[in-house]
Amino acid sequence: MNESRPELSIIVVSFNTRAMTRACLDSIAAGAPQTSYETIVVDNASTDGSAEMIAAHADVTHFIASPVNLGFAAANNRAAELARGDYILLLNPDTVVLEGAISALMAFARRTPEARLWGGRTLFADGSINATNCFRRLSLWNLFCRAIGLSGLFPASPIFNSEAYGGWDRGTEREVDIVTGCFLLVPASLWHRIGGFDPTFFMYGEEGHLCRMARALGARPRVTPEATIIHHGGASEVTRAEKAIKVLKAKSTLIRRHFSTPLVPIALALNAAWPVTRAAAFWLAGRCLGRPSLTDRARQWSAVWARRDEWLSGYDPARSSPDAQALPAAPIPGGRHAGR
Repeated sequence: MNESRPELSIIVVSFNTRAMTRACLDSIAAGAPQTSYETIVVDNASTDGSAEMIAAHADVTHFIASPVNLGFAAANNRAAELARGDYILLLNPDTVVLEGAISALMAFARRTPEARLWGGRTLFADGSINATNCFRRLSLWNLFCRAIGLSGLFPASPIFNSEAYGGWDRGTEREVDIVTGCFLLVPASLWHRIGGFDPTFFMYGEEGHLCRMARALGARPRVTPEATIIHHGGASEVTRAEKAIKVLKAKSTLIRRHFSTPLVPIALALNAAWPVTRAAAFWLAGRCLGRPSLTDRARQWSAVWARRDEWLSGYDPARSSPDAQALPAAPIPGGRHAGR
């Protein structure tokens, strides 16, 4: 194994996505032809054979098999403790890195050092744009537009779908509020100065908080279409309702963290209205159009509302992951690109 210090530490957190995780790991070498890197993988107690596959993969430098699901934020933090690179790249397991994408992102970082956080463009498997590579931070306006359905009715509108930068085809470089954690590059020095992800966020919302903290230190996050990956999205979620509950919980937490005190009740009310209006809209559309699939969607959103006690208050700020500190790292001997 080459023990020289790598330029980049790539972190992948896996949870029951064995086939996709393998495809992700297989794609890294072609994505980083001009970059020295190490790959650190944490498996969050998968039950589908992911751990065995990862442990045997030739392009994995360090592997941590967690006996419990630490969540996305805490697992990334644990992996980052082992990182030796000057930069850290967070990469989702349900991604495929296209040729040269990682090296292009590194070149973009060197060209725009003032950004201090960088991301690329994401596509679905069919080549269409997956617009979840970045977001605008939460505001009363975009919460209102989502609550009453304007963002869904006018997805291409930069006014009514401002949270998702509606109307922007992701074909140009620009500054953004939040770079999504599926493909997020950050200097290791900045990551450690912030303290990494806040482990209060079990899943979703963690990069929103991180980018807010980075901006307070002068960062101006940017994304570029020159670095492109495939991101399937939501692969570890069992149902659409489960994902919605986690998203709502994360947004409730962000609201409590980052909105001024007088605005918190209004923002929380708008966030809570989202599943109610979605359920009503799908029920009405299903009745008018006679489409059972829409009625099923209404039931799913009703189920989300029925479980509101799980997400209204957000994540418990006292939540911690003590297991993350005790887990050993398992170096993988003979890794093909370990520290290359």
